[in-house]
Amino acid sequence: MTPVRLGTTLLVPFRVGALMPDLCVAGDPEVLRPVLPEGTPQERLGALCGAVAERIAAGGVGVAYVGDCVLTLGVLAGLERRGVAPRVIWLDAHGDFHTWETTRSGHLVGMPLAMAVGRGEQTIVRAAGLTPVAEERVLLVDARDLDPGEDDAVAASRMRRVTVDQLRRAPVPDGPLYVHLDIDVVNPVEIPAVNYPAPGGPSAEQVRDALAHVAETGRVAALSVTLWEPRLPGASQSAAAVARLVEPFLATSPPSPDARRAPP
Repeated sequence: MTPVRLGTTLLVPFRVGALMPDLCVAGDPEVLRPVLPEGTPQERLGALCGAVAERIAAGGVGVAYVGDCVLTLGVLAGLERRGVAPRVIWLDAHGDFHTWETTRSGHLVGMPLAMAVGRGEQTIVRAAGLTPVAEERVLLVDARDLDPGEDDAVAASRMRRVTVDQLRRAPVPDGPLYVHLDIDVVNPVEIPAVNYPAPGGPSAEQVRDALAHVAETGRVAALSVTLWEPRLPGASQSAAAVARLVEPFLATSPPSPDARRAPP
């Protein structure tokens, strides 16, 4: 099968509900910059994820560049509004599977995958209008840096966990797919400008090969990419590496019908 072209790129330059005016990507993406209410981080992120969901639901957007992984809740909610119930392929150096019971930092950015499957903090999920995803529909890729408590939660979950190399070699899950790429999955020697670097990990080329394997199914409904921190050293190096990583999704063929339909 030929790779899928995911159409319009969307940039959502916020991190934990705070605008990141320096965050930009190559090309000419549509920029989503809603005015957020005053309030708690959950209230601001709920409003932001709701805006993301509304834009994704309207159609046309295939690649969403975001400032943090919490915004994946908006992408998933937007796909749901379009009638797409995807399997989730989540590439990340971390598990993002904390709840209030396991987190030591209290940072919401350590919780989005747990939120997405209905665990822990749910105010943002409800604000976005997302029905939690069944854990068995999630493929967690890499997650080499898990915190105490989080590791037990991942192990006890119904998610399937694989390495990047296993993703590249194994059959891709059936049905429509939603791929989330946190660029810190790549060895920080190659992509250094990230907030939570995890030593080791796969090379950028290994990750690109795995992504190309998924893209070749023609069933990817959306891709989201958590970007670099533009004020950290190596930001330009990271930007160039990310542009190469997303190439498999910016090929020439339109999405297949299976990428747009929920399974019966």
